[in-house]
Amino acid sequence: MAGALRARGLGTGDRLVLLCPGEPAYASVVLGAARSGVVPVPLDPRLTAWERERVLGDLDAALVVDDSAALRALLDGPAADLAPDPLCRPMHFTSGTTGRPKGVWSGLLEPDDARDLVVEERELWGFRADDVDLVVSPIYHSAPLRFATGTLLAGGSIAVLPHFDATAFVDAVAQVRPTTMFCVPAHLQRLQQHLDETGDEPDLSSFRLVAHAGAPCPEPVRRRAHAQFGERTVWEFYGSTEGQWTACRGDAWHERPGSVGRARPGRVVTVDDEDQLWCVVPRWGRFTYWRDEEKTAQAWRDTPDGPAFTVGDLGRVEDGWVYLDARRSDLVISGGVNVYPAEVEAALEDLPGVLEVAVFGRPDERWGQRVVAAYVGDADEETLRARALERLAPPKRPKEYLRLDALPRTATGKVRRTEL
Repeated sequence: MAGALRARGLGTGDRLVLLCPGEPAYASVVLGAARSGVVPVPLDPRLTAWERERVLGDLDAALVVDDSAALRALLDGPAADLAPDPLCRPMHFTSGTTGRPKGVWSGLLEPDDARDLVVEERELWGFRADDVDLVVSPIYHSAPLRFATGTLLAGGSIAVLPHFDATAFVDAVAQVRPTTMFCVPAHLQRLQQHLDETGDEPDLSSFRLVAHAGAPCPEPVRRRAHAQFGERTVWEFYGSTEGQWTACRGDAWHERPGSVGRARPGRVVTVDDEDQLWCVVPRWGRFTYWRDEEKTAQAWRDTPDGPAFTVGDLGRVEDGWVYLDARRSDLVISGGVNVYPAEVEAALEDLPGVLEVAVFGRPDERWGQRVVAAYVGDADEETLRARALERLAPPKRPKEYLRLDALPRTATGKVRRTEL
């Protein structure tokens, strides 16, 4: 992989964009790039042309791989030297209140920092050579990719589901006997629903680690998962694309219900006067937003413990245990996927017949939240749905449209999303 990139003229610091579906080779490509100093940029292959242009236009990519054949063609290049550890974190993109995706850029790592990054993940999750990591979430997302590459770096193996399906999951468990898995609560819900409907009783004893994150986990789902896999097997962690904050094993959660755990090693989590959470991270965990000095400055501040960053979440810290009270105020989390209203609004607001639009989330039994768009104007719902289909990936497309005479606003003009 590293030799194939060098043969194509890519060197240290160049960016390799991956816009292809998940498969086992994907993790090999990411590791081959990162261990030779080329920066992997994983993107959702479902992005529309409009969404891709907004990201790629500012990225100066040296190579864009947008199908499985092109991905696999990178696996048979000439031999090349590799560093023992990834020399950078993959550059994942996250949106924000501006609605414009931002690249989370860690910079190139010094060898000691690169080693510490690998060691910390391995010590926390116990990755080892006899592990089989079952990838059930899209591998281009940060957490499933981190678990897959961490397993491979420890000498273990991975198996990848093309997409989550409860029947396929049960079959995979029986066939490959996985030991680890990252998932979102929606996966646990769908598995439990499948077992209730079919009466299946799969043997889940091969798992030593099931980690979930990405969305609040309903307590009945959590408690049942603890019973199915084991309290000491199931972990929840709190973090973001920007960085990881806490981890909490199931038995610890029962002692502190509602907590997302204590700060991970090398981190300090604090709360400011506005209940906003901040996290000090190790040197290798620092980042900037790609070519956005203003957003970077807003995310960081100096503290007595070192530089700390925030993603705007609200919470509290009690005796070292972190409690998350509210995600970013406008964020909709649907099936474990972060959907930023501003990004959806930006895709719809220039449509003829739309005077104003506001996007928000409503509770949904299957997905946790569903995306809803309220608008003022005479555009019909069919036109709005067609625009969303053109410009937005499936998780971002509103499931409901509400036509209103006016959007509810505060005295200062801000939309009252909670009222919507």
